[in-house]
Amino acid sequence: DFDVSGVVNKTEHFVDQNKKSLGIILVALLVAVGGYLFYQKIYVAGKEKEASGMLFQAEKYFNADSLNLAINGDGNNPGFEEIASDYGVSPSGNIARYFLGMAYMKQKEYDKAIETLKGYDAPDEMTGSIVYGAIGDAYMELKNTDEAMTYYEKASKENTNTFSTPIMLMKWAVALESTGDYKGAKSVYEKIKKDYATSNEGAQIDKYSS
Repeated sequence: DFDVSGVVNKTEHFVDQNKKSLGIILVALLVAVGGYLFYQKIYVAGKEKEASGMLFQAEKYFNADSLNLAINGDGNNPGFEEIASDYGVSPSGNIARYFLGMAYMKQKEYDKAIETLKGYDAPDEMTGSIVYGAIGDAYMELKNTDEAMTYYEKASKENTNTFSTPIMLMKWAVALESTGDYKGAKSVYEKIKKDYATSNEGAQIDKYSS
């Protein structure tokens, strides 16, 4: 038989004996929760409001291929570098980091591109795949094929779809072939042919897989 009154008495006794410790724990929990809410609702929200307004001009420069202005700003408007550094905790700061990495890619500053894009926190799976692919491209340019293949494989498995997945698979297969791993490359080519036959890559896969 379960002694309810005995359990209640023991609980009351434990609380009486440990009031101070329990109070400290409760205060610590309240401080932690309050700090988190302040950080998210006040600090991050404030940073986002500032950063979102700054991002517009930098994106315009990026789309116009004015990469130096996009990266460094024009004297009146900050560039992606400053936005990503000063507002990195905000969603717009994170987007600035994505564009900054891609701008470095266009400028062939591959080490900077890799470092920046690795710091990007993809809010959606599509840009996650694109970023993995871009990092792979940067490693290929730096003649680091092993790392490139690692990121092409990651890109091919991120949000599988009929557009980006066969592109990433093709890059992975070509990289494998460049290392002499023809068996591995053939396996990837066959996957493209089987699973993505209607894609541009699938339509021309026979000349690679034969």
